[in-house]
Amino acid sequence: MVYTVSVTVPPDRESDEAYIRNEVFTALKQKDVDTSDAVLVKTKRSIDARHHSVKLILRYDVYIGERPASVQDSLPEWKHADGSKKVIIVGSGPAGLFGAFTLLEAGVQPIIIERGEQAGQRKRDIALISTKGVVGADSNYCFGEGGAGTFSDGKLYTRSDKRGNLPLVLKIFAHFGASERILTDAHPHIGTEKLPAIITAMRNKIIELGGECHWNMRVTDLITQNANGSTSVCGVKTENTKTGEIKEFTGDAVLLATGHSATDIYEIITRHSPESLEAKTFAVGVRVEHPRTTIDDIQFHGKKTQNLGAAEYRLTSQQDGRGVYSFCMCPGGFVVPSSTAPEQIVINGMSASGRNSKWSNAAIVVETRPEDIPEQYRVLDCPALAGLRWRTALEHLTWQKGDGQKAPAQRLKDFLNHKDSTSLPASSYAPGLVASRLDTWLPPQIAKRLAAGFKDFNKHMKGFICDDALIIASETRTSTPVRILRNAESGECKGLAGLYPAGEGSGYSGGIASSAMDGVKQCKAILNALH
Repeated sequence: MVYTVSVTVPPDRESDEAYIRNEVFTALKQKDVDTSDAVLVKTKRSIDARHHSVKLILRYDVYIGERPASVQDSLPEWKHADGSKKVIIVGSGPAGLFGAFTLLEAGVQPIIIERGEQAGQRKRDIALISTKGVVGADSNYCFGEGGAGTFSDGKLYTRSDKRGNLPLVLKIFAHFGASERILTDAHPHIGTEKLPAIITAMRNKIIELGGECHWNMRVTDLITQNANGSTSVCGVKTENTKTGEIKEFTGDAVLLATGHSATDIYEIITRHSPESLEAKTFAVGVRVEHPRTTIDDIQFHGKKTQNLGAAEYRLTSQQDGRGVYSFCMCPGGFVVPSSTAPEQIVINGMSASGRNSKWSNAAIVVETRPEDIPEQYRVLDCPALAGLRWRTALEHLTWQKGDGQKAPAQRLKDFLNHKDSTSLPASSYAPGLVASRLDTWLPPQIAKRLAAGFKDFNKHMKGFICDDALIIASETRTSTPVRILRNAESGECKGLAGLYPAGEGSGYSGGIASSAMDGVKQCKAILNALH
């Protein structure tokens, strides 16, 4: 028999096993449950800092007369692929990797094509962005083994857990080296310094089971065939980014898992089937950075608490018909350069597993709908790309207002008061900052709503607007402005059979966890078609 019990405990009693067992058993005894042969398994941990107090809410499954399954016992059975059936996977992010493991459950061979570098070399390429301002077009914070999440935080929180088996995704991460704490935390987080080794272990297992991984291979076109008046995709053409070698990969299906920043993929689809793309709502804004102590004091009501770590927040507001909200909040984290081309500035946030830097930051972004995009970007070849081209123009404008990868920034109070920032506070952003009047050059529909949103946030988090609060431009890659339309039943691209869009680049997910689940879903659709 298994009982679920939630208990509320002071933060300083979290490690007191005897105290917690007593609290759990007291709750069960009220239901006349015999706890003499009980095994406790923590299933959720969350912080409740409402009502001017801070406490932990812990949830346990209590096994009476039976033993819980281990993480290992609950994993799928992966088979060795014999190569009789193969699927080309474009992209080695979470959608691609978890899709590969789904294929291996059926012994289907995954062939992963990745434009970027393996994790080790990618780490060195990323360092050049901060130290020398050199942005590699194919190996950076967005491109390379593991996808954008590998070197930009590794948060696994999603509100889209109904799309798939989120617990299984977390268990697979834990199997390959993540802390089992991700199985219980309300907002699980691996940490950017731990993810590369985990991703490498996943890749090695895929290869061990007969899969293939090809690095530095940028997809330049789709290989198609026509039958009965319809076009289907059977492979991809690639160019080696190091040698220029041209190579083709063919298979029984293609999983397109290219992430939110591979803009050239949409151009390729436009050549074959522009009607397969549609414009979608996305978000654009800035990163706001505070001293970590400021956010901790606000959220924990100025109380010094043990074992809680850096404080988080999530803020939302409605301004002039559009949502303004926080995204990818990084407590005890860093602001990082996420450009994918030399003449652009794109920023993101990340944090190590300890979340112990001096700063806390979050994207504060404005909902941007297709109708908000200026007419000049609605080109005739594919109007669905208007938001993508507008986003690219804003990233280039941000670069013009900066200096190399030094990003334009302004004190939050100065932004609201329409003033120059004569000095900037210390920041975690390693390439450096340039003082700039963001209030004058950010698109008006973004700047005005941001200003109103910040004032609203300060009502809910007194002190959010403060002397050391800093905003840095521009945060543009929260999601893609384009959706690749999918057949609701088969999962295939509507205009290109055999092509299965997945993950953030498809426009159907956002973040590591939801992208992993989408990759699983799409590969299950592929297996259904192959069998």
